[in-house]
Amino acid sequence: MTETRIPETEARLPASPREHLTSPVTRSVLKIQHRMLTAARQYLGAQGFIELLPPVIGPVTDPGARGAKQVDVDYYGHRYKLMTSAILYKQAVLTSFDKIFFIAPNIRLEPLETASTSRHLAEFHQIDIEMANASRDDAMTVAEELVRHIVQQAVEHLASEFEALGRDTSEFTELLTEPFRRRTHADAVADLQAMGHDQSPDAELDWEGEAKLSAKASRPFFVTDYPKGSRGFYDRENKDLPGMLRNFDLIAAEGYGELCSGSEREQDYATIIARMRETAENPAKYAWYLQMLKDGVPPSAGFGLGLERFTRYVAGLDSVWQASAFPKVPGIASP
Repeated sequence: MTETRIPETEARLPASPREHLTSPVTRSVLKIQHRMLTAARQYLGAQGFIELLPPVIGPVTDPGARGAKQVDVDYYGHRYKLMTSAILYKQAVLTSFDKIFFIAPNIRLEPLETASTSRHLAEFHQIDIEMANASRDDAMTVAEELVRHIVQQAVEHLASEFEALGRDTSEFTELLTEPFRRRTHADAVADLQAMGHDQSPDAELDWEGEAKLSAKASRPFFVTDYPKGSRGFYDRENKDLPGMLRNFDLIAAEGYGELCSGSEREQDYATIIARMRETAENPAKYAWYLQMLKDGVPPSAGFGLGLERFTRYVAGLDSVWQASAFPKVPGIASP
């Protein structure tokens, strides 16, 4: 078996798009990613989901992208945003369909220090899913089954590509055969603090903390019940556990970190207004979205699964930029 992956200490951006696109590594990675997308559409279609095309620009976008800046564009004299996430539009479209998904492009100007994390891009894609009248557990079940189906299909059909990349697919044995573990945010924080990692109990798990927990795992696992204030205004608060949100992250094994975030959604107009004000958001900016809530949007749950991060994990790559044909690494000008 020939090892063709770039060692982490030597990982670098290619000198040119041609060098990257003609690399045997890139070719194998993109073939795996293609199979992953095919498998995602296969699974979701069989489960009754409708694929729709997401917007690229809009008057507002998801404000919950931690640390990242939004990008403004002039839209016929109006200040619009490039989408950092399609979450608001996923909720809105449930007025027409009960189960939908996007393969959604996202733009986030991540802090410059994220260029060295091996897991951040300024331009990336998500497999975005939303279900009307669904619970957090429903969304977690779909996320787990979707991940398992995608990995199974890739491993079954592309053995030669995994061999070329030096990826040991036996690492997926537990993923393919065992249920994903579920643990609370409080439990994860306690674990990290016991390891000497200074994780705030009131905030999202930081990137280093996610990697530490991920490195201890032999298959992906869920982290649930993040504290209120750590996520966007659209994550529903648990009525039985005030201050806790009905949400989750999916963390990969082997140190690859977060793959997916999701939640039950808040759709009550008054509650959303209050949550916006708590997080210093201006409700006036969200006029179209708030009008949709006034007119009635069904309760729902959903998630976004990062395609390039997921590809990095499945293909066993050192850096997420290797999972994109035209990578945009934070702070680095590229085609």
